[in-house]
This record gives sequence, structure tokens and C-alpha cells, in this order.
Amino acid sequence: MYKVFVNDKPLFLTNEISKETNFQLFLLESIDIKQLIVKIFQNKIQKAYLYHPDEKQIMKTLKSKIPVNKAGGGLVYNKKGEILFIFRGGKWDLPKGGTEKGEEIEDTAMREVEEETGVNNLRVTKKLQKTYHIFKRNGNYKLKITHWFEMQSNFDGILVGQINEGIEKVAWIHPNDVPEILQNSYENIKLLFEEGSSEQFSVNSFQ
Repeated sequence: MYKVFVNDKPLFLTNEISKETNFQLFLLESIDIKQLIVKIFQNKIQKAYLYHPDEKQIMKTLKSKIPVNKAGGGLVYNKKGEILFIFRGGKWDLPKGGTEKGEEIEDTAMREVEEETGVNNLRVTKKLQKTYHIFKRNGNYKLKITHWFEMQSNFDGILVGQINEGIEKVAWIHPNDVPEILQNSYENIKLLFEEGSSEQFSVNSFQ
């Protein structure tokens, strides 16, 4: 099952019929995806499931119905085990951005971290999960698929937020303070801390 966020509300892509009743169920093959997205943005639908019998075809089917933006981002630790966050649009977020032509997704993630925060000397230590969310730009809805990487850096210089990306603040956050930060973050960012959270919320030994 995939979880796609639309205006921070969950849209579940599944090949199983759930016994829950507090949601609306639609057939992925026949749904007018734009109409559904508009209703979610208008708060007319709080939670929805899109059903497709073939699990391997679910994401492929969704991609055929909406343009896709590919992005890379980083969950970055410093020598103290603190985690790098950015603040923009009134919420805490992790550095990420779209790929450039011919660029490997891992390189995208490292480039975006450096551009958005000023942090360099990055080293990818692990590939994390992908997150999915739908956004509106220039009147069109798009599906953003972000590939996340765990990174480490021995950078101890001044953090510099990328002004033209609307980044107001960059900060290293101690793991103990991350739960409070996540209360004012996005649902897809919270997902990164749910999987293996016991491992991520320990002060990592820097290697």
C-alpha cells in the first residue's frame, strides 16, 4: 500500500479492501483524479482509498493520470547526532528539491541539502523510503515523489538558508527535541521518523 498526501490528508493506494468505514473508496482505474484532488483540497473529503487489484500496477496507474516530479532529500546528522531541519512556509521541513537533467537521485539529494542549508562534506549512509505528495503549481496538480537518504556531515560552519527558496531558518535539532518539531511539520516528513524511529532517535556515533 502507498500513502500519498494531498494537502496533508492521506490518500491510500491499495489492492485490499479494508473493513474500515470512515473513508471513501474509489476505483483507481476509473477515477477522475483531478476531481478527487480538488475535493480533498476543498476539505470535502478527509480520507480516501484508491483501489486497484494489482499491487504492482498501482503506482504506475496513478502516474499515468497525473504529471510526476522527482525529487531528492536528506535526513542529515552532524557529529553530535543532531538532525538538520529547515523552516519555511510556517513549518519545519527537511532539505529536498527536484532533479536536474541527467542527475543521479543521490546527487540531487546532496546538492539540494548543500544549496538549501549551506551544509557540505556530506556522506550518504543509507537509502530511506520514498514519500509521495500532490501539490498545485501554475494551476496544475502534480505528484512529487521524493527519494530520501540518510546522511552524515562533519560540517560545523554557519548554516545559511536559501533565500530564493523561502527558507527562513536552518537549525540542527537534538533528537530529544524532534518530536516537538514534528508537531509543526508535514505528514510525509513524519513518516521518515516512524520507520526505524528507535534507531533514528538515538544520538548516532559519527563514523
